[in-house]
Amino acid sequence: MRVIVDFCIVPLGVGVSVSRYVAACQDVIEEAGLSYRMHAYGTNIEGPWETVFDTVRRCHERVHEMGAPRITTTLKVGTRTDREQSMDDKVASVATHLRR
Repeated sequence: MRVIVDFCIVPLGVGVSVSRYVAACQDVIEEAGLSYRMHAYGTNIEGPWETVFDTVRRCHERVHEMGAPRITTTLKVGTRTDREQSMDDKVASVATHLRR
């Protein structure tokens, strides 16, 4: 099953700036070969269910290895069985309804 997730990882106990931890997670996602799009408060990731969720686990492992004693993560998960739809497809669908 393919999945699109909205993933927001927040390391706790590491200070105010978390950008280096987010960058480390981007590396993990790239290493997994998944399609992703970072945005201001998280990252959209798409791919096979097992690969995406294994990647989320590896992000947690990487951030803990970097010294974060605690992590909180928010995930929104979407799947479809009627057809395949990518992140780009979803955005393009909305764009067709925008008046410019």
